[in-house]
Amino acid sequence: MDLTTTAATSAQPTGFTAWVIGVMETLGGPGAGMIIALENLFPPIPSELILPLAGFTASRGDMSLIGAILWTTLGSLVGALALHWLGAKLGRERTRAIAAKLPLVKLSDVDKTEAWFAKHGVKAVFFGRMIPLFRSFISLPAGVEQMRLSTFALFTTLGSLVWNTIFVLAGYLLGQHWYLVEQYAGLLSRAVVITSVLTVVVFVALRIRNNRRDQAIAEAPTVQFARVQTDHPTEEIRRIR
Repeated sequence: MDLTTTAATSAQPTGFTAWVIGVMETLGGPGAGMIIALENLFPPIPSELILPLAGFTASRGDMSLIGAILWTTLGSLVGALALHWLGAKLGRERTRAIAAKLPLVKLSDVDKTEAWFAKHGVKAVFFGRMIPLFRSFISLPAGVEQMRLSTFALFTTLGSLVWNTIFVLAGYLLGQHWYLVEQYAGLLSRAVVITSVLTVVVFVALRIRNNRRDQAIAEAPTVQFARVQTDHPTEEIRRIR
């Protein structure tokens, strides 16, 4: 068996991949949109795999390329709106109450996050749609901060349209070699996840160290200095002319 045959064999869809293709072949564009909506609600489902499969399915004639792009973008919007609604239901005060009960989390962290989102909310929603893992989570603070629904929907749609078009088009052009898109995009996803984990680890380590230092300062005995008395009046320093 030569390398070409081996690659072709390894590219045969199985398991979850075969199920995704089956749904798209049966339902067409709406099936692709439904799976992408689920991907937004359950981040472990990788859009970097689903979107090229939508392009691959379109290349086989089971749906149009434009339909694949539009339906997956609609699915992204539906999933994001569901999380936005959840964030709005939680509300600012409830979110702060939950944060106050979490270990290693201070309300000052929540205040800083709110201030950052108030300043960069639109850009965060737009570019967040193109960052693995964060594309789902960015919808929650948008809901908590009561970002205007029309603004949220607009920039979610635009960001999703850019991201989805790139991956759907790549899967369409590569055809049977769609798996190459998932392989290289998977590296990006893993890099983002690893960076996020390291950031959290560093944050936790610094927060524990600072908490221990603050506790040590609070528990340290207060040293009271004796009052210094003097019998000499304060001397007035004459101005030198």
